[in-house]
Formats: sequence, C-alpha cells, structure tokens
Amino acid sequence: MTTHKVATGKAGKNRNMAWSESRKQSFEARIVAACDALKLTLQPEQIDQLLLYLEQMHRWNRVYNLTAIRDPEQMLTQHIFDSLAVIPVIYSALDKKPVDKATIVDVGSGAGLPGVVLAIVAPWDVHCVDSVQKKMAFVQQMAGKLQLPNLNAHHARIERLDPFNADIVISRAFSSLADFTALAGRHLSADGCMLAMKGRLPDDEIAVLKAAQEWNVDSVETLSVPELDAQRCVLRLSRQG
Repeated sequence: MTTHKVATGKAGKNRNMAWSESRKQSFEARIVAACDALKLTLQPEQIDQLLLYLEQMHRWNRVYNLTAIRDPEQMLTQHIFDSLAVIPVIYSALDKKPVDKATIVDVGSGAGLPGVVLAIVAPWDVHCVDSVQKKMAFVQQMAGKLQLPNLNAHHARIERLDPFNADIVISRAFSSLADFTALAGRHLSADGCMLAMKGRLPDDEIAVLKAAQEWNVDSVETLSVPELDAQRCVLRLSRQG
C-alpha cells in the first residue's frame, strides 16, 4: 500500500489539554502507531489536533450526548482509529485529483466522524451534515478551536440541502445502502463515488441495491482498524451509466 503524507495542521499550540500528561503521551504514541499501521504520516500539529478533538468530544459528551461511547479509550479506537482507517480508501478513490481540490460530504456525521478527522489529515473541503443541532454546533466549535478553515458544519437533513457536487459522499453506519443513495446520491459529482462504512458486510442491503439497478457496488474493502477486534468494511458505490 502507498504511504500517504498528509498536510501540516495549524493547531500546534493546543497542548494545554485537560487530561493528564501521562494519558496524553499514551494516546499520542498510540495514534502514531496506528498511523504507521495504516501507512499514514501525520505531523506533530495534526496529532495535537486529533488529541484535542478527542478531549473535547469526551468533555462535550458529558452534557450533550454526542456519542453513545463515553470512555476515552474506546473513543480513541472506535472513533478516531476507525475514521483514520478509511483515509487510504479515500486517496485511492480520488486517484489523481489534487488533494486540495476535492470536496467530501460526511452524511449523518454526528460528532464529526469521520469528517473532522478527514479535515485534520488533509486539506479536503469537508462538509459535515447532521439533523441534530447540538452535534453540528460541536463540529462548528471544532472548526474554530482546531483552526480548520476546510471544515464546515451543516445542521440540516441531507435531502434538503442544495447539491454539493462532491467528489466523495461518505457515511459511517448512517443508514441502509438504499437510503444512503436515495437521500445523498444527488450530492455526488458526475465522476464521484459514495463510500459507505459498515461493520459486517451487509449482504441483504447489497441485494436490495442491486435489484433497483441504479447503483453499482464497485468494490468492498476490509478495513483493518488498529487496536479494534471487530469487523469493518467500506463499500464504494457509483451510479449506473
């Protein structure tokens, strides 16, 4: 697999985390190891951004219930590492398109997963969309706190927004494949693709999608999420014709 180097972030001064120094150092080392396993190279500033995002998600979650996972150890693996694992697939899907010219829409983003992580590791124009206002308020807060001008939050239902003409429309366990394509497919550019992150391979959903004869399942890739002993995959979809 190709090693991808990601752009330098802008939050290098954000080391004053509320967590203990020992926890921060432990999580930092684990992020570096996870990126090594995924053949991604992060700059120190980007690791700071991921740590600060994780710390803020944990803090906000106490009041706003952004995610059902409350333990920071589980957040690191099931949220941060899970989001990082799809990045090589995105690079492959974008192929030769300049990184800073790509538009990515994260549907049903919740607390910004994977959208915030994607905006940290590359200068893609990332749009997080969710119908829950408090979750998009958190993502908007992160755009400022992490100094990410390429991160955008939209409190809306995806089917009610004007088309984004996106290169990638991605979801992380948002809905069935049929609903995902029906609701968000119109936001895709003519040569773009949809990426559906799933746990186990959704054979029934694939059968329903194929029967409708509107979308192709171009590929199914297994995601090896560092430190996570669970099945993960991502399906690449494109419109027929």
